[in-house]
Amino acid sequence: MLPFAVLACALLWGSAFPAIKAIYAEWQSLSIEPTMPNRLLLAGVRFMIGGAALLILAKKPLQELRNTSLIRLFAFACTQTYIQYALFYTALAVSSAVLGGLLVGSGSIWWLLLAPMLLKSPWPSRQQWGFVLLGVAGVVLAVYRPGAGSGQAVLGGILFCLCTLSGALALIILQKILKTMGPKSATGYGLFFGGLLFMLSGVSAWPELQVLFSTKVILLTLYLAFVSAFSFGLWNYLTSLFPVNLLAGYRFLVPVCAVIESSLMVSGETPGYGIWLGGALVVVSLIGLHRRSLKEAPTKSI
Repeated sequence: MLPFAVLACALLWGSAFPAIKAIYAEWQSLSIEPTMPNRLLLAGVRFMIGGAALLILAKKPLQELRNTSLIRLFAFACTQTYIQYALFYTALAVSSAVLGGLLVGSGSIWWLLLAPMLLKSPWPSRQQWGFVLLGVAGVVLAVYRPGAGSGQAVLGGILFCLCTLSGALALIILQKILKTMGPKSATGYGLFFGGLLFMLSGVSAWPELQVLFSTKVILLTLYLAFVSAFSFGLWNYLTSLFPVNLLAGYRFLVPVCAVIESSLMVSGETPGYGIWLGGALVVVSLIGLHRRSLKEAPTKSI
């Protein structure tokens, strides 16, 4: 079950890159620039819809909310949704979906480095450090020769890596929240409160709401809300069943799916040799980390 569940998450997350690029292209066809307020408002609508859908499906979201630290839940909403996707949407505006698709795999490397400090898990072994350095080399190579349509590759690369750092921090906070709240409610509140913060941050774009959300943008936003609700909900559910170190290893499927989907769906973006060679190094790095995690940590069974 696990590989298929992670593949479903990877395919959905990978499709988000070309979907957001399609919204930006639609705006430009209407002579609308993807300014920061516009991006924030778009993210707010997307995540509030996705979060509300999950909370409706959750069993006892209000009771779980009373039993959970609001400070911890707010920190989760900021790291999983607000900070992570503020960086994500900005990175996509200045660089390419293909580059972002590859660099999303850096989340597993962040997790390996942060978990020992914040969750007191074992530090990486010598072999794991070698795979981490291999992954970093792949990221550098991809940014150095990203290909056509990459925009500001260095700035975009930095933003994408900071984005995945925020996601890794969110995963660590989630481990604490799951002691008092189910994964569906936790994901729903994280998306909804994060979306609310986006809506408030993009208040200057509210008067342009009708112009920004054409029929095509509405449909794409609803799809992105589904992507957030389903993929995050499924992923966070998996974290309640399996060790996060094991799941981090399977994330090599995410950059593979994201790069392929972005290459096929986003016009004007042609991956350079840096993306392909760097991507190969990143995937090898993540697979190596996954195999080491399998040897060092037992899995839970479903």
